[in-house]
Amino acid sequence: MAATLGFGVDIGGSGIKGGVVDLDVGKLVGDRVRIPTPDPSKPDAVADVVKKIVDEFGWTGPLGVTLPAVIKHGVAHTAANIDKSWVGTDAAALFAERLGRAQGEVVVLNDADAAGVAEISYGWPDDQKGVVVLLTFGTGIGSALFLDGKLIPNTEFGHLEVDGHDAETRAAASVKEDKDLTWEEWSHRVTRYIRSLEDLIWPDLIIAGGGVSKKADKWLPLLNVRTRVVAAELRNDAGIVGAARAAKLGHHG
Repeated sequence: MAATLGFGVDIGGSGIKGGVVDLDVGKLVGDRVRIPTPDPSKPDAVADVVKKIVDEFGWTGPLGVTLPAVIKHGVAHTAANIDKSWVGTDAAALFAERLGRAQGEVVVLNDADAAGVAEISYGWPDDQKGVVVLLTFGTGIGSALFLDGKLIPNTEFGHLEVDGHDAETRAAASVKEDKDLTWEEWSHRVTRYIRSLEDLIWPDLIIAGGGVSKKADKWLPLLNVRTRVVAAELRNDAGIVGAARAAKLGHHG
């Protein structure tokens, strides 16, 4: 039986990645293409790169695109690690127009939400029960919230105020690098952050994503929190896979 294919593009602060996804198993088909994010990363310049990636694969069907932004009905309301001119931009309409697609053929969603959709859809079946939070630790802290496998979009838990600070300025993976913290020092900060989150929403499971999830054995055992925390499974391809999956399901941010 032929695989069900989809296409996803993941827009980040440093790179824009895209590829064909086997939606039956949640894996890329062949290689992905990565092009550096334009500087400045204004909407038109980014849309040109997205078109270049889609054209490279000759993809003609619906597709999903992630943005590091709060997305409501296809419109960006914030801009993290991309040009501030995205705020107020109808990203779904922009990409559809640039790609020559009908309205509705391009689904745009928040990047952490896309990663979460991938993990919930293709990770362990247990990931779909109850209140589940995906936290991506990178330049900042992204979050995706699910109730019984259903996405509740645009949570911004990385910006919780913890001890008078925006949480991601204390506990993002980039802070570990910038301050040259040991795993013990950094995990202490992550513990403090997760405890604050636990007191607000009492999750059943936390999935830790972002680049540091590759080294989960070095820091997950050091956390002192009440919720079970597991490492994300899809790693760097989660955004592409989740975007393609969202387009198939018709999820809009």
